[in-house]
Amino acid sequence: MASDTTVATASYELRFDAGRICLDLLATTHPEERLGAVEPLCGWIAGSGLVPAGTSLRHAGASWVVEFRELRDLVGRLVHSPPAADPRPLDHALVRLNELARTAPPAPRAVRAEDGTLVRVLHGPPDCAALLGTVARDAVELLTDPAARASLRQCEGDNCPIVYLDTSRGRRRRWCSSEICGNRERVARHRRRAATARA
Repeated sequence: MASDTTVATASYELRFDAGRICLDLLATTHPEERLGAVEPLCGWIAGSGLVPAGTSLRHAGASWVVEFRELRDLVGRLVHSPPAADPRPLDHALVRLNELARTAPPAPRAVRAEDGTLVRVLHGPPDCAALLGTVARDAVELLTDPAARASLRQCEGDNCPIVYLDTSRGRRRRWCSSEICGNRERVARHRRRAATARA
């Protein structure tokens, strides 16, 4: 990352609202690897709200990419494991997640902007461990909350691996995004009906 630059999220639009920040991190594998370099990772960090807008991520480097991808893998293994599964294969993932969650998150401060309004800034430049700790804590909260676990859904879209928290009325949400996977399904259904009518 260039020295002392702030992240421009427009170039790296990686934000996806799956209902929890740890699930948003999981979504960065679809439709392809989205955290392959420092700049997209910094875009995701800023876009996900892990840091206030305009926060400098000048200390970010290639090791951050490796560590965020490791955390993503841990969260994925734990989220995708059935509750009744043999827990022993996941013990290492759980131990590592808990280690990451121990680190204190970045400390926020309220300061006055030029127009007098209060804005949130961080006490200092965030380090990777603090940011990982924030996402890991979110994953711990998700995994230990029975109601949240019961609301986890896998998108029903073709080849879509995204897991989201279903907070819809009646818990009947089928797709990660009605505009993307939902539209694809409606178009496919329309084509099938049209093909059947022609036949």
